[in-house]
Amino acid sequence: MKLSTLVERIEFECLQGSVDVEVKDVVYDSRKVSEGSLFICIRGAVVDGHKFVTDVVSKGAKVLVVEEAVVVPEDVTVLLVKDSRYAMACISAAYFDHPAEKLKIIGITGTKGKTTTTYMVKSILENAGYKVGLIGTIEAIIGDKVIPASNTTPESYVVQQYFAQMVDAGMDCVVMEVSSQGLMLHRTAGFLFEIGIFTNIEPDHIGPNEHESFEQYMECKGMLFKQCKIGIVNGDDEHLEQVIKGHTCQIETYGFGKNLDLRAENTKLVSKPGYLGIAYDVKGLMDFPVEIDAPGKFSIYNSLTAIAICRHFKVSVENIQQALKTAKVKGRIEMVKVSDEFTLMIDYAHNAMALESLLTTLRDYNPHRLVCLFGCGGNRSKMRRYEMGEVSGKLADLTIITSDNPRDEEPQAIIDDIKTGMAKTNGKYVEIIDRKEAIAYAIHHGEPGDIVILAGKGHEDYQEIKGEKHHMDERELIRDILAGE
Repeated sequence: MKLSTLVERIEFECLQGSVDVEVKDVVYDSRKVSEGSLFICIRGAVVDGHKFVTDVVSKGAKVLVVEEAVVVPEDVTVLLVKDSRYAMACISAAYFDHPAEKLKIIGITGTKGKTTTTYMVKSILENAGYKVGLIGTIEAIIGDKVIPASNTTPESYVVQQYFAQMVDAGMDCVVMEVSSQGLMLHRTAGFLFEIGIFTNIEPDHIGPNEHESFEQYMECKGMLFKQCKIGIVNGDDEHLEQVIKGHTCQIETYGFGKNLDLRAENTKLVSKPGYLGIAYDVKGLMDFPVEIDAPGKFSIYNSLTAIAICRHFKVSVENIQQALKTAKVKGRIEMVKVSDEFTLMIDYAHNAMALESLLTTLRDYNPHRLVCLFGCGGNRSKMRRYEMGEVSGKLADLTIITSDNPRDEEPQAIIDDIKTGMAKTNGKYVEIIDRKEAIAYAIHHGEPGDIVILAGKGHEDYQEIKGEKHHMDERELIRDILAGE
């Protein structure tokens, strides 16, 4: 492919060489460079791609995209850009022949609800006959192919590669989670979303390796609404106006507020042995009853979001109702049968906002006891530990503090931080470092009518310790515990 074609949608200065050269492939990992490659120098949190120019040129790279001048042989074309990540997104889109223009792409951003909503949308649209690709926190799904995820929103090159594979597989549309990091790092630049979604926002992902402030976090979320045709947003969120400030799209609202475009009314809890659900009436732009096999107010928000999206795809009410009954997401309020007397569920709640929302929701079902098992990740903000400890101490009848991806920190030190938050409450707790032992304690001490939450891991099937990921799936741990192993 001609370099001139790859760079036709970006601004650049050609420091040396010519854009009238052939490019064999586009690479941002120096280890993958071969003869005729275009190499993009990315400044990462740990590694700066500019340091590898000598190495990549020796491997045969013929074009370099840089943010600063570099010294290389004259036969290498060097293009200077303001932001190499943005350039990579546009170059990758061109390299794969702009596949996003052949798909309707739905992007969902927010502190929580992204994953569940993507699966709900996929379920509804597929139920209506659409072929739907998915890119998210758990996996990417392209037809029958499932690719485990390493980031919520992959690098722009990978996003475009997935889009191209989806086009080849005959997909009509794509639903994807769009993280604030992904927006900030231009992983979703270079194309226009058909629909952009805002679920909610609370202070989270703020720290040395994430966002420097809540204001920057909101600003990054808001970038989606300058890159989509239609914005569907949570009209109940107090930060909504700040998030969508400067938007360039048509806006629709959903939630509980009386003046919102799509509303939930007449909410009622549905509770049976081993089953927690919720029913409500959809009002406003649509009018019909719905019941979902998931508890709580956040489940209403998630399903309302999915309904608001699918309205634009002319999906019938019957299809929506059927699909919402069957949509399930691994690790999101996932009920696991361990007893006829109490309920146990696995959920990804791994910050104070998500945990508070989950526990408050489950408290509405009047359990005998609400038991919350969780830990916090190492190498992350200590504030999250204090806050989660305080939330569980206030809302749970018993907290079981354990490990969750301690990474390079000592598990006991993390537990001690959680206990600092617990100390602000009168909550009862036990501490058991080993997560399997902690889960066994929760199961063996379950009482009739209890609701037991295993929070934090959700869909994850590993424990990250000292730079290594060790296999650990809570479903397998539960099975072994029940088998007496």
